[in-house]
Amino acid sequence: MAIDPEPFRHMLLERLAALDEQDRISAEGRQPVKLEQDSVGRLSRIDAMQMQAMALAQERRRKVERAAIGAALARIESGEFGYCLVCGEEIAEARLRTDPTLAKCRDCAAGAA
Repeated sequence: MAIDPEPFRHMLLERLAALDEQDRISAEGRQPVKLEQDSVGRLSRIDAMQMQAMALAQERRRKVERAAIGAALARIESGEFGYCLVCGEEIAEARLRTDPTLAKCRDCAAGAA
């Protein structure tokens, strides 16, 4: 029984839109930290640099998630969505509802660990 990919396409596109919004919101936090020693104390600069590092790490995670979403959308377009890339068996629909970017069935994913 083939899985209807349309609800999953919708979920993936919504997630892409949410990632775009998160990028827009966090743009200021990823800017280089200005080291104005007169107006900002040393600890405040360290805090600002840590905040920048966290914002950049979040940006990297969003980039990885975008790649996974793009791959899932490509599988939808090619008719391969919902099938394990390793063994070719169907991926349980419940797993895909949890994470529509999954590309492996439970058994193959467990074997890769």
